[in-house]
Amino acid sequence: MRTHKAIPLVLLSLVAAFLTVAQGPARAADTLLSQGRPTTASTQESGGTAAANATDGNAGTRWSSQFADPQWLRVDLGSTATITSVTLQWEAAYGRAYEIQTSADGTTWTKIYGTTQGAGGTENLTVSGTGRYVRLYGTARSGGYGYSLWEFKVYGTTAPPTDAFTTVWSDSFDGTTLNTGNWLVRTGTSYPGGAANWGTGSVETAATSNVTLDGAGKLNIRAVRDGAGTWTSGRIETQRTDFEPLAGQLTRFSAVIKQPDVANALGYWPGFRATGAAYRGNYTNWPQVGETDIMTDVNGRSQLAQTLHCGTAPDGPCGEYNGRSSGLASCTGCQTGFHEYSQVVDRTKTDEEIRFYVDGRQTWVVRESQVGVAAWQAAVHHGFFLRLDLAIGGSLPNAIAGRTTPTADTTSGGVLSVDSVSVARSTGTTPTPMTDPALPAGPSVVKVTGTQGNWRLQVNGANFQVKGLTYGPPQAAADGYMRDLRNMGVNTIRTWGVDDASTPTLLDRAARQGIKVIVGHWLNQGADYVNDTAYMNSVKTEIVNRVNTLKNHPGVLMWDVGNEVILTMQDHGLSAAEVEARRAGYAKFVNQVAQAIHAADPNHPVTSTDAYTGAWPYYKQYAPDLDLLAVNSYGAIGNVYNDWLAGGYTKPYVVTEAGPAGEWEVPNDVNGVPAEPTDLQKRDGYTNSWNAINAHPTVALGATEFHYGLENDFGGVWLNTFTGGWRRHGYYSLQRAYTGQAPANTPPEITSMTVPTSVPAGGNLAVSVNTTDPQGDLIRYNLMYSEKHITGATGLANVVFTETGPGTFTAKAPDKLGVWKIYVYAFDGHGNVGIEQKSVRVVPPVISGTNLARGKPATASSYQPTGTNGPQLPSYAVDGDYATRWASEWVGSAWLQVDLGSVQPIRHVQLAWEAAYATGYRLETSTDGNTWTQMYATASGDGGFDDLDVTGSGRYVRVTGTARATGYGYSLWEFGVY
Repeated sequence: MRTHKAIPLVLLSLVAAFLTVAQGPARAADTLLSQGRPTTASTQESGGTAAANATDGNAGTRWSSQFADPQWLRVDLGSTATITSVTLQWEAAYGRAYEIQTSADGTTWTKIYGTTQGAGGTENLTVSGTGRYVRLYGTARSGGYGYSLWEFKVYGTTAPPTDAFTTVWSDSFDGTTLNTGNWLVRTGTSYPGGAANWGTGSVETAATSNVTLDGAGKLNIRAVRDGAGTWTSGRIETQRTDFEPLAGQLTRFSAVIKQPDVANALGYWPGFRATGAAYRGNYTNWPQVGETDIMTDVNGRSQLAQTLHCGTAPDGPCGEYNGRSSGLASCTGCQTGFHEYSQVVDRTKTDEEIRFYVDGRQTWVVRESQVGVAAWQAAVHHGFFLRLDLAIGGSLPNAIAGRTTPTADTTSGGVLSVDSVSVARSTGTTPTPMTDPALPAGPSVVKVTGTQGNWRLQVNGANFQVKGLTYGPPQAAADGYMRDLRNMGVNTIRTWGVDDASTPTLLDRAARQGIKVIVGHWLNQGADYVNDTAYMNSVKTEIVNRVNTLKNHPGVLMWDVGNEVILTMQDHGLSAAEVEARRAGYAKFVNQVAQAIHAADPNHPVTSTDAYTGAWPYYKQYAPDLDLLAVNSYGAIGNVYNDWLAGGYTKPYVVTEAGPAGEWEVPNDVNGVPAEPTDLQKRDGYTNSWNAINAHPTVALGATEFHYGLENDFGGVWLNTFTGGWRRHGYYSLQRAYTGQAPANTPPEITSMTVPTSVPAGGNLAVSVNTTDPQGDLIRYNLMYSEKHITGATGLANVVFTETGPGTFTAKAPDKLGVWKIYVYAFDGHGNVGIEQKSVRVVPPVISGTNLARGKPATASSYQPTGTNGPQLPSYAVDGDYATRWASEWVGSAWLQVDLGSVQPIRHVQLAWEAAYATGYRLETSTDGNTWTQMYATASGDGGFDDLDVTGSGRYVRVTGTARATGYGYSLWEFGVY
C-alpha cells in the first residue's frame, strides 16, 4: 500500500486559512478536555501516525487511518463531561461525511453532530451532549486516502466526581479498644481444625496483644520476634460474613492502609482480604469458596499484588495456587504513607467482574468469562467476611525471596496500620446472567476438499479456516480459558498429547464455545522406528484406542500424529546413516498410524507435524495416507509456501506452530547470547506470521500460532501470548488478525530499554525503560532475572530493586557470574502487560587493595575427592580463578583457612560462594594457627558474593561453615583477604 505523505505544514496552514468552517468558535469559557487523554482508533496508516498524535497538542503530528471506510477516532476524557464544542484540524485527507458521537461506556454511542458536506481545513463545531468518550466516526472520505487529523479537540466542562456508593458498614478505629462487635480476633497458629500455620506456612503465632488501637484513629497489627527467635503477630476478621455482592449491584470493599516499613522486611506478608463466608467453620473448602487479596505485599518490596482465588487447587480454572493474580507490581509510597485499597464486585454486567484499585486507579480486573460460570458463582455469589493480618514467613515470601524467610536479620516490630475499613454498595441494572452454551449434538464431520492448489477444510460442509493457538493450560481447567480464546477470535486450539482423564473435558468445553481441537498424539523423539516393533505396536494401539474414545466429541477437528520427530532424530547421537534410516522408518510408521486412524474414524483428517519443511519429502514418499501436511515455523514462515511449491506437493498444509523468530533463529547480542526480539517486534512478528499464512488460503488452511501458555519463564516471555495469565501484545495482534477488530485496550508499549553491558556481582544495576500506555492507564512495574544462559534453568527470579522514577530503577545485581537476562514488566491494570528484556554480564566485583590470600597456602577440614576437574582442593579457593573451587565433604560443619605468611592487618574479606553456600558461618583470625579471634559471624547468609568490611589482624584467616543451605557441603570459588 502506498504511504500517504503529509502536505508540508506551512502550505497546509495557508490552505486552511481559506477553508476554515464557521460552524461556530470554540467557547472561550470551555475547557480543552481531550489533550493528552487516552486516544484510540479503528486503524492507523503507519507507526508514525498513531491515534495519540491527534490529542497531543502538537499541530505537527497527526493521526491517519488506513484507506477504507468507515473509520473512527476515540478519546477517553476520564469521566463524564458536558461537551459544548469540537475542533477538527484536518490534514489534506479529510472526512466528507462523519459524525461526532458520545458514550458513557465506550460501547453505546449517541450522535451529537453529523454532516455529509465536510470541507476539511479547521472545523469548529458547536455541539451539545454528555459522555466520557467522544468519537469521530467517518463514513465517507474526501479522496482515496484515509482520514487524517492534526488535532482532535474536545471542549466542555466536567462536574466534580460523585461517589455513587452508599456505605453499609464501616469501622474507623476510634477510641483505644477494638470493637469486638465488629471484629473477631484470631489467636494461635491455625484455624480450628484447619491446616497448620494458617495453611500458608507462615511462622507467626497470632496474639491479641499484637492488635491495638493507637487512640488516634488507627488500628495497628504488630509483628514481634522474642529473644528465642519466635514470632508473634495479629489477625482479625469481621464478625459479619454477610457482605454479599448482589445481582444488579456494585459492592465495594475498601481499607485505608499503611504497609509495614522496616529496615529488613524479609518474611513480612501483610494482607487485606475478603473470604467466602462458608470458609468460617469449615477451613477445608479453599479456594472454591472464593477469596480475594485486595492488598498483599511481601518482603517490604514496595509492591502490591491483587488476586482472585477460586476453583480447585492445584491448577483449576483459576490457576491455583497463584490464582488469577495481578502479580507483584509497583506500589510507590505504600510503606511510607496511607493508601486506599479497594475491590468492586460488579454484578451489573452479564460478564461480571471484580475490579481492584489503589487510590481510585484501577490496578487489576478478573471477569467471570476468565474462570467459567461454575467456578465464578461458587466463589462470588455469596457472603464474605473481611480479614486483616500481618503474617511472617510462608509460601509467598519464600517464593519471592528465593529462600526461607524470615531470617535472623529480619527486623522485628513492623506495623500494619489501618485507618479505616468499609463496605459500600451502588445499585445498577440487573443483567442477563452468563450461562454455559449447550454442547453441540453429535460428532462433526471434517474433510479436506478441493483440487490441486485450491483446497478447503470443511466442517459439516462449511468452509473452515484454522484461526488458532497452541493450548498450554491444564486440559481439565479448560472452562477457565475457552471464553477468552473465543473472544480473541480463536476457532481452533492444538494439543501435543492426550490426557485420558482430561482431554474429554477439554473437547467438550471447547465445543461449547465454538472451538475445535487439533488433537495431538505424542510419539517419542529419538525412538527406533526401524527395529522397535514392540514400542510401535503398543503406541499405535494406544492411539487407536484414544481415537475411538474421543472421535464422537464435537470438538475434534483433526488428529495430529507426532511432533518434530524427523528433525530431532539428529539430536540423539546417531550416525548419519542411522538418522536417515530412522527418519524413513518414522514416516512409514506415521502412515501406518494414519491408516489405522482412518479405519477407526473416517470423519476427521490426519496429519503429522514436524519442525521444518525438510520433513515433507519423507511424508511425500512414505506417508501417502496423511490428509494434509503440517509444519512448525517461526522466523522462516515466509519460506514455507515457496518450499511447498518447490517440493511439488499434492496436499495442502496447516501451520501448527508459528510466531516471532525463535531463540534458534536470531543472531547473538553483545554478550554472546541470542538477541531476543523486542516486545513490539514480537507483536509485529505475529502479524507478519499470520499474513504470510493467510496469503495462500487455498493451500495453507490456517494456523495454530504459538502459544496460549501461562508459563512466566524464559520461554514464556519469548513466545507466550498469555504469559502469567496476562495478555501480551501478541495476544492482541492475533485478535486483530482473527476478528478484524481493533481492541479497546492494549498493553503498555516499551519503546526502549537501557542497561549496562556488564555489572559487578551484587552491585547496583541501573535499568531504564521508556514506556507509554495507549489508553493512558496507570503503569506499574516489576523486574525479573533469568540465569538460563548460565545454568540452563528456565525459571525467573524476582529482582530486589528500587523504583527511582517513572521507568527508572536501581536493581541489586545477581551474585552469580555469567550472562543474565533482566526483564521489565509494565502492567496496565486491565490484565495486560508489556515485557522488555536485555542481557547483562555479571563480573567479579573489584576490591580496592591487595588480595593477601591469592596464591598462598590453603588448608581445609576436608575436601571433595572428585569433581569436574578432579579433587576440589583448598588451593582452588585462592588461585584467582572463578572457574575452580574448593568443596568440603557433605558435612554440617567445615572450615577453610589460608596462611598469609606473616601477620597482616585485615580490612575486607570477599567470599565467592558456589551453589553450596553457608547460611551460617564465621570469620576468624589467628597469629599462630591455634588461637582464634572472631571478626564476623552471620546466621542468614544468602550465597553469591559476600563482601565484608572487617577489622582484624593475623597470619591465618579462617572461614567456618556452621549451617548449610543445601544437602551438600560448603564450596567457595574464591576466598579473598584484603
